[in-house]
Amino acid sequence: YRSLLGDGTNVDKSSPVQIGSSSWTAVSAGMIHTGAIRSGGTLFTWGTSLFAGIDAGQLGRFTDRSSPVQIGSSSWTAVSAGKYHTAAIRSDNLLFTWGLNTTGQLGDGTTITAVSPVQIGSSSWTAVSAGASHTAAIRGDGRLFTWGQAAAGRLGDNSTANKSSPVQIGSSSWTAVSAGVVHTAAIRSGGTLFTWGEASSGRLGDGTLVDKSSPVQIGSSSWTAVSAGDRHTAAIRSGGTLFTWGEQSFGRLGDNSAISKCYRDWE
Repeated sequence: YRSLLGDGTNVDKSSPVQIGSSSWTAVSAGMIHTGAIRSGGTLFTWGTSLFAGIDAGQLGRFTDRSSPVQIGSSSWTAVSAGKYHTAAIRSDNLLFTWGLNTTGQLGDGTTITAVSPVQIGSSSWTAVSAGASHTAAIRGDGRLFTWGQAAAGRLGDNSTANKSSPVQIGSSSWTAVSAGVVHTAAIRSGGTLFTWGEASSGRLGDGTLVDKSSPVQIGSSSWTAVSAGDRHTAAIRSGGTLFTWGEQSFGRLGDNSAISKCYRDWE
């Protein structure tokens, strides 16, 4: 893939390169594209949106861009770049998604790809995370919703049926969520951590390799942040200590070993 860095070239970089001279407040790196918000609230994307030779639309009406291109004229507060789709929250707390929609990952009740932002309902939202083919978001009242592909239970609604509209996960209040490639992780308002979805490689962290279609609590500690990747997960406990678990190949766990972790040996 070309043009992923946003520096106006198609040349790989092994050291950080500055993108423009603006001040930025948020950034999200997807698989083949990037989304970022400037300090004034303007949203930009760059990279490529090609999927199987066609435009998947995750850049928003653009295909191959080696430099940031602005998305509309609205003011935005949050953005998440998934595999072939993008999600963002506007300054008025409305949620918008665009890009590939083959499994309902946009959440607009269809499976039609959108090359420009489409509003998802009329609720107020505080957080959103775009995974590979599913999306998770937290509403202003703290309720958690997921939609898109449900294989291996990654939506957490106790089923494996795809959803093209948001479905509420439990009745708890949530503060953070991260949609990975085939699993999801989220933190409740009390600081408890939950994961669900595909469990191979130990990415759920519950000490098993059994898929979960509804949230399962990970230990009894209090957590403040979590990020679900492809085959591993990382989270920060309330005391500031960082933990990782899942597949170890390429040293992705950062614990200087070659052994994958699926057990709560950090409890």
